[in-house]
Amino acid sequence: MRSFHLPVWLGTASKPRARTFALLFACSALSRTLLITVVPLEAHRLLGDAQKVSLLYFGVSLAGLSGSLAIPWMVRQLNRRAVFSFGALAIAAGALILSGGSPPSLILGLALHVLGVACLEVTLNLYLMDHVPRTELGRFEPMRMFYAAGAWTLGPWLGVYLKTHAAPWAPFVLAAGFALLLLTYFWVLRLTENPAVAKMKQKPPNPLNYLPRFFGQPRLRLAWLLAVGRSAWWAMFFIYGPIYAVSSGLGEVVSGAIVSLGTAVIFLVPLWGWLAQRYGVRRLLLVSYGISGLATLGIAAASGVPWLGVAILLGAAVATGALDGAGNVPFLRAVHPPERPEMTTVFATYRDASQLAPPGLFALLLRLFELPAVFIAGGLGMLVLSYYARYLPKRL
Repeated sequence: MRSFHLPVWLGTASKPRARTFALLFACSALSRTLLITVVPLEAHRLLGDAQKVSLLYFGVSLAGLSGSLAIPWMVRQLNRRAVFSFGALAIAAGALILSGGSPPSLILGLALHVLGVACLEVTLNLYLMDHVPRTELGRFEPMRMFYAAGAWTLGPWLGVYLKTHAAPWAPFVLAAGFALLLLTYFWVLRLTENPAVAKMKQKPPNPLNYLPRFFGQPRLRLAWLLAVGRSAWWAMFFIYGPIYAVSSGLGEVVSGAIVSLGTAVIFLVPLWGWLAQRYGVRRLLLVSYGISGLATLGIAAASGVPWLGVAILLGAAVATGALDGAGNVPFLRAVHPPERPEMTTVFATYRDASQLAPPGLFALLLRLFELPAVFIAGGLGMLVLSYYARYLPKRL
């Protein structure tokens, strides 16, 4: 029998490949998707209406945005590994607090969840750019999305099903368990910073110093705007899709199934990757934003017929899923290596901005109009981004 020594295995595990990072992103997705439908429904139950849910997400996202800008300071004062570990622990703790079933626990748990996701987003992307060559990044994004497909497909429905048919606390405990599993896998990998691009510890820069540098670069500014739009549509889908289903009388379990079916379009990522290579990322984004915008407008038009509205919503999800096929390639191809930590931190705020702006806007709209106004605003926004996608480099 061939012997296999632990030090040899650890040495192999410490040499990350693109597949390694795809697995890390998949583990991260498992800890989040179980709650992605449960939390909006729980907020709707506790707060009473969609307008108050919008205000909740607006306030939590505002706090999350502030926390994201502090991540460079955390990385330099501690280290990248410690910030990643903090992020995973924050997600686990947030999930357990969310199981409390009260408005205070809802606010605190959701805030910890948002901060933890931001920490993982920044540190994982930094490790990714340290260890995966730029020439492979275009192939990595479809791989990352494909690996996460199972989590995004099963998680939204499973979380609601467990809460309804097993125990109210079940999805929260399971989500915390997956966050701890992610942390364990990360420490087994023993990822290190690439000395060619890692910076020595120094006084952390003021965020106001590198925000103008980021938004002063047209390609980075455009990449951020497109990422905000893509993520904002999904934020709208995850929050208001379940509320739309419950308000239409379709039930909570059906709402979870709708979100799972919508996210199942991740399985089409290889197709979107092939289309991007054949026709270009620029053309794929331009067309997909346009189709998503038109379909989202159609949801409002069909609001009186719930199942027709659901069908159109899923069609819009397919078009928006094509945007995930290109992922963050416009940013990854535009950022300069010496500026990676600061620029990645600013770029990662697209997640916070996409969670901040839509609930703020929708909270105002829902004071004056009914729920279909949310989908009208979302559709118009995607059409505007289709126009701006024309300014991506033609060679992309």
